[in-house]
Amino acid sequence: MTERILQDIHDEIFRLDDWGTPAQYIPELACIPPRQFAISVCLANGDCLNAGASDRPFSIQSVSKVFSLAATLGRFGDQLWSRVGREPSGTSFDSVVLLERENGRPRNPFVNAGAIVTTDVLLAGRQPKQALAEVLGLIRAMAETDDIHINDKVATSERLTGARNKALAHYLQSHGNLQNEPDLTLGTYFHQCAIEMTTRQLALAGRSLARLRAGPNVISPRHARRINALMMTCGHYDGSGEFAYQVGLPGKSGVGGGILVIAPRVASIAIWSPGLNLYGNSHAGTRAAAMLAQTTCWSVF
Repeated sequence: MTERILQDIHDEIFRLDDWGTPAQYIPELACIPPRQFAISVCLANGDCLNAGASDRPFSIQSVSKVFSLAATLGRFGDQLWSRVGREPSGTSFDSVVLLERENGRPRNPFVNAGAIVTTDVLLAGRQPKQALAEVLGLIRAMAETDDIHINDKVATSERLTGARNKALAHYLQSHGNLQNEPDLTLGTYFHQCAIEMTTRQLALAGRSLARLRAGPNVISPRHARRINALMMTCGHYDGSGEFAYQVGLPGKSGVGGGILVIAPRVASIAIWSPGLNLYGNSHAGTRAAAMLAQTTCWSVF
């Protein structure tokens, strides 16, 4: 694996010039120019290779669900699994359909309803600042840097426009699957999604999930294995099957255009391009992940 491979992927993405559309329902993200791309790969030998805007921070959005899940499993795993399932949804990330059909129990912790319940579990006996500090502290420990922060403007933008998430939270509450007041849980959730990272930082943070010897072992092997399984089956919502088919690796996307991809014991990969496809996943980033998998023959299959 060389940096030349990443540069070739970068050049091909710009040659194709097909970017998708940034998330329009979050004003702070809607105005981001889509013609941007970054990719970072951390290898088992300690090398971290980069191409494109790998030092530009972006809103990780739902990629943060990987880290909030890791924090929750470490403290409240049994409680979480009593309230959230582990199956693919086959619906969009903010759908209320399955919640109604399945009595307020989200299919998995990566759809918005499941992530809201995960945040609610993590809030047990604590204030939002404490829960956020735990998630942010975990990410910083995994990436081995303190230069990772929450963008308050993005969090406010989500709070002001997050009617669908508010509906999900109140529906969860109506089924007794929310222990805190919806506004308290949602405020914490919106700030968690507004964490900003670069692809380089995100790839570094993924080393623990990939079980790379060169990285910090912040997450236990048991939890890493389970998170990777959920990333493979549920990490791209109703596009998860297509991502598994094209890439063959666990991955988690976010509507900020980021994707964290894990090649177990081989590499941790972070990709960013803010334009989205019809599933709400990075359009150019998804194609770049497929290019990388094809070039390197990395796959769990």
